[in-house]
Amino acid sequence: MNIHKKYLYECLKLAQLGFGNVAPNPMVGCVIVHENEVIGQGYHEKYGENHAEVNAINSVEDKKLLKESTLYVNLEPCAHHGKTPPCSDLIIKYQIPKVVVGCIDTFSEVAGKGIEKMKAAGIDVLVGILEKEALTLNKRFFTFQNKKRPYIILKWAQTSDGFIDIDRSDKKNNSQNNWITTPASKQLVHQWRSEEQAILIGTNTALNDNPQLNVREVEGKNPLRIVLDLTLRLPQHLNVFDQSIPTLIINQIKNESLNNLEFIKIDNQKNLIKQIFEVLYHKNIQSLIVEGGTQLLNTFIENTIWDEARVFTGDKKFERGLKAPSINKTVLNMIRFDTDTLTTYIND
Repeated sequence: MNIHKKYLYECLKLAQLGFGNVAPNPMVGCVIVHENEVIGQGYHEKYGENHAEVNAINSVEDKKLLKESTLYVNLEPCAHHGKTPPCSDLIIKYQIPKVVVGCIDTFSEVAGKGIEKMKAAGIDVLVGILEKEALTLNKRFFTFQNKKRPYIILKWAQTSDGFIDIDRSDKKNNSQNNWITTPASKQLVHQWRSEEQAILIGTNTALNDNPQLNVREVEGKNPLRIVLDLTLRLPQHLNVFDQSIPTLIINQIKNESLNNLEFIKIDNQKNLIKQIFEVLYHKNIQSLIVEGGTQLLNTFIENTIWDEARVFTGDKKFERGLKAPSINKTVLNMIRFDTDTLTTYIND
């Protein structure tokens, strides 16, 4: 294996350790090598704290060796003052002669400026090693920067005969257990929630299922709850109004804030999805799980505004009811969970 790729892979593995803790910052890992020996390493551990390059440089016991070392990092070192000072300045300060970068940071405050600054200081900078892998690792960050919207994950469960819900027009059916998947799949879904910044449902899902949209099955952070309730017809006793988790109610009637509950008014004459994206972009939300019903999911599918879809198929049959959405896209993988099958699609 190419020596640069070897150490960049190490950077990617380190960066992954920050998953779920650094957003809205990207995941970054850094390795410092002196004469084919790793003398320092670090990763961005938590939003607002030291960046990977700082942690890696701080871990080097003999700082004199930095003048003879190569620094590897999966993302371009920053050149601006944010929560922390510029990493490119720190690299220049220690006179590290060579830097190998996975990919350029497209964030407007960086966007090549860190590389330019290091090159101007006489540092040999190599860019684009494992670029595809580096871009994939931070797909949420890059989607947000480049498309001005969150990375969108559609998620639903369907029966083996293709239904997402029972026929609720039949009152006899309303007492039927409509849970489709196994406890193992439910726990995985809660793990996903802990890894993303926000989760979205529609009015009917809130009414029919009264979900909590939290991560009670695993340890981790609860996502921001977002509920579409355009006419404010949802009863206040539902779990989404319990103010236990920050929650946005997207509606066409009022703006109001009550502790963890925020009502955000949108214009019914404008595109609904675009307005939601504007709200989330303003709030720096870089990833969104859509767990709504067929109507909401199909809105994203029909407009091809999604990045990934995770579909559970259980062995249960409803025989009739609400048909599940349909996706005709590339299957990324298919995994078996007990009696459930998880199929992941990508919107390529």
